[in-house]
Amino acid sequence: MVRIEFEGETFQVPEGISVAAALLSNGRGAFRTSIVGGAPRAPYCMMGICFECLVEIDGIPARQGCMTPVRNGMIIRRQPGAPSLKALASGGRNEH
Repeated sequence: MVRIEFEGETFQVPEGISVAAALLSNGRGAFRTSIVGGAPRAPYCMMGICFECLVEIDGIPARQGCMTPVRNGMIIRRQPGAPSLKALASGGRNEH
């Protein structure tokens, strides 16, 4: 088992499974928000085609959760949609 963190919650998950499988098995479905309307999105294909599983892993955005194996100490955050105009004006910080 390895320890991962998602949005501040810690989970013990089997070593070798994908980030998406780990989060889904712990009842976490919304991994990101859509670019257009900010709607919650969840993994769909689980094989790297649809990109609905994008998450931020250890500070690196746009990682495919379904294709990335978990590792001990991994910190995962939801992938935000497009930044707000206010965020763009303030140097890119997302402040929805």
